[in-house]
Amino acid sequence: MANENLIRFGSVLKQQRLSIPLTLQQLAGKSNVSASHLGRIERGQRFPSAKILRRLAGPLGLEENEIFTVAGYLTPQSLNMTVPMQLHTSGGLDPVVARMLSQESIEVQRQVISILSILKSLAKNGTDSKSGTEKK
Repeated sequence: MANENLIRFGSVLKQQRLSIPLTLQQLAGKSNVSASHLGRIERGQRFPSAKILRRLAGPLGLEENEIFTVAGYLTPQSLNMTVPMQLHTSGGLDPVVARMLSQESIEVQRQVISILSILKSLAKNGTDSKSGTEKK
């Protein structure tokens, strides 16, 4: 993976961690990955293995397929191929959005998924977990 992609991936992971919010030590405890290794990943000095990505997904509030896509192990197209057909036809993916994304490079598609993952996490944090109402 090119240095620029390592840095981008690390930045996305850090943004996701901070949006929850978790410290490096808290994420380390929840994922059983050392804080020093997590710091190197966030700084773009190391790239996590699939095993590490699996450990990070849950504590970061991501599905495994989301974190694997952001990391570049999966492409958005391979995700679409695993989604049952009824999801495509029942409003799962807007045809206009699908058409627009298909015209973009894989890198842009991955960045869009990264952004959506972060927004999804922020939306979860915007809801009061006890009452289900929005925080104000």
